[in-house]
Amino acid sequence: MNTEEPHVTPGTLKVSAKSNPNAVAGALAAVMRKRPTAEIQAVGAGAINQAIKAVAIARSYLKDSDMDVVCIPSFITVAISDRERTGMSLAIERRTL
Repeated sequence: MNTEEPHVTPGTLKVSAKSNPNAVAGALAAVMRKRPTAEIQAVGAGAINQAIKAVAIARSYLKDSDMDVVCIPSFITVAISDRERTGMSLAIERRTL
């Protein structure tokens, strides 16, 4: 388990249970067209569900650009309201079709 503080970069998307997976997918597709990697961070079952759906939707958005993505999950520790919570980080990498 990765207990380090998560590394936040310009390609990092934070997803909540209330996030619209289509909107997250659009943002992810935009990042992947510009960069070879991105990261999605989510805490809680609902947020992780929305994040995974967004990756699946983004794959369809990127097909026209002859791109595909893979995701590599890992655990992260995130400080939320002065409490440490365990979340998931999805490392997204671009693949050419």
